[in-house]
Amino acid sequence: MNKLRTATAALLLSVLVGCAGGDHLVTSKSAPPLPQSPAATPTTEATVPSGLPANLLARIPKFAEPPAPTKVTLPTDGTAGWFSRIPTNEKVAFITIDDGWVKHPQALELFRAADVPVTLFLEVNAITSDPGYFARLRDAGATIQDHTISHPNLKGRSYAAQKREICGGADKLAQMYGTRPTLFRPPFGSHDATTLKVVHDCGMKAAFYWKETTNKGKVFYQEKHVVQPGDIILMHFRDRFPDDFLAVLNAIHKAGLTPARLEDYLP
Repeated sequence: MNKLRTATAALLLSVLVGCAGGDHLVTSKSAPPLPQSPAATPTTEATVPSGLPANLLARIPKFAEPPAPTKVTLPTDGTAGWFSRIPTNEKVAFITIDDGWVKHPQALELFRAADVPVTLFLEVNAITSDPGYFARLRDAGATIQDHTISHPNLKGRSYAAQKREICGGADKLAQMYGTRPTLFRPPFGSHDATTLKVVHDCGMKAAFYWKETTNKGKVFYQEKHVVQPGDIILMHFRDRFPDDFLAVLNAIHKAGLTPARLEDYLP
């Protein structure tokens, strides 16, 4: 079998666990590496596998249908909402995935097999090499939201500079995928009052941080060693995407929760 080229994921090295900015993290045990197809090349229809190995499929938990969502309350002062956890007692958690540099060929089949809601916060510069890859993920049920054009640290920048990245990212994603984002994640989770003002002025409802992250098959917790109702979980498109995705699914399942769609909880 011809080996696919392995593309460089060096730009991801600065974001080990979502650049959580010094949050105290508790680490779960690492899952063993999965047998993987070469992971880091932009995929085409020809490179997307038609199925997944049986041993990988067996590790995907089954979930109940999520309950009817209870909408959050948004600010009325001209700024966007800010959430790291959706305030709810419903037994749900939210899977979110950032950037888009590594386009793992098993992601599409994992999404189809798991059949759970996923929100993608895409960086424009990371996806331009193969925007169709993310269109296929969207067609498998994911939703596409904004993560800027070039992934700068927004905190402390001028209104105009932040607007170029935030509105510009939303505009370009709308051009690529036909629907303009309504949600935003600031790179590194770093933001200030200007950020939330710009997000609102760019026509988006809320911006998001996280309570758990994952990398190399490990889940990192900021609080209790368990996913809690309403938690927003951060992933990235990385070389070990199958390990990370399965680690998140099983952490949610272990907590007695079910994945829900983040967008459904916004008014």
